[in-house]
Amino acid sequence: MDSANSSPAPRRVVLLGATGSIGRQAVDVIARFPDRFQVVGVVAGRDIAGLRALAERFGDARVAVVAPDPGAEVPHGWGVGLDAACEVAAMPADVVCVAITGAAALRPTLAAIDAGTTVATATKEVLVMAGEVVRARSRRSGARIVAIDSEHSAIWQCLRGEDPASVSRLILTASGGPFRERDPATFAAITPAEALRHPTWNMGPKITVDCATLMNKGLEVIEAHFLFEIDYSRIDVLVHPSSVIHSMVEFRDGATKAQLGVPDMRLPIALALADGERLPGVAPAADLPALSPLHLLPLDPQRFPAVGVARRAGGRGGVVPAVLNAANEVCVDAFLRGACRFDQITGLVGEAVEAAPVVSEPSLEDVLDADGWARRRVAGALALPAGAALAGPGGVGAA
Repeated sequence: MDSANSSPAPRRVVLLGATGSIGRQAVDVIARFPDRFQVVGVVAGRDIAGLRALAERFGDARVAVVAPDPGAEVPHGWGVGLDAACEVAAMPADVVCVAITGAAALRPTLAAIDAGTTVATATKEVLVMAGEVVRARSRRSGARIVAIDSEHSAIWQCLRGEDPASVSRLILTASGGPFRERDPATFAAITPAEALRHPTWNMGPKITVDCATLMNKGLEVIEAHFLFEIDYSRIDVLVHPSSVIHSMVEFRDGATKAQLGVPDMRLPIALALADGERLPGVAPAADLPALSPLHLLPLDPQRFPAVGVARRAGGRGGVVPAVLNAANEVCVDAFLRGACRFDQITGLVGEAVEAAPVVSEPSLEDVLDADGWARRRVAGALALPAGAALAGPGGVGAA
């Protein structure tokens, strides 16, 4: 056979959080290119019906469910529990797609990294809470970490072929969410239904609320610091309501590169799964005349203080970003259940950050301890029932 005319072997893919929003879009990308991808493992949090459909679709793939509902019948041969999810994450594969929401993604992500597998992650919380641990382990195993979220994928694309020493700063863009022009004096009355109506993106509830507070952009600043090994002082945020410019890189010669595209998560998913190769027809090209003018606005720190809170957490380092992430997860969960006002979220997170212990060069155990401390602190401040919203890295964060 002429090797020049042969197709590359399909990339073996493990999907973590396969039945959630990002997981479903990853399945859609894989279905479009069956000759390029082979799903060898699928994991979900508790959605047995959705997972069963994927198991039937992908045939020989290993399957695990982390926390099925009590009394639910789990098919024979499936793994059950977080340890089973970690085993699937560590199985031989070319790429592990992490689409588990929040801190619950930490252990499976570390299992994939320790196995030396490329990790394509949509879960910024892992690098936020344990960036120092993740970076150390990836260096030991040789695992690469590729971002799926649109902003960091955009930066990755802009940096390809560039000398890292030539970078002046990274510029993350933010839509501003649904409350970009709303009077902050009315934030106390914001309902979960209002916060979940994002103007440009269709995402899961947790990240959608983070977009409304702009805490997601604060988390992305910390993630960018670890992904691209750049100082916080050289990571900026601009508000871009149309979400066409996904992020930019400014270089020392004065040039700026931007990645533009329609707000469609399948584009960064496909790019990450294909290891940077551009597959045909993944998303429609942006109609730039129709989308112009492309407004870019400075971030209002009074309207969106969450970014500043995250910067302070990142600057302190150690376990403080883990505290930031855990406190925010508890607040967002409580807000969605009607146990926390929208305008309380950032304040409670900020208080936890300021009270966080200082731990230099933290171990994984230090990170987990800080995570639990923050969850208990915020749950107590909100007078939540015992055990409410305390499922951290050992809990369930995927559909």
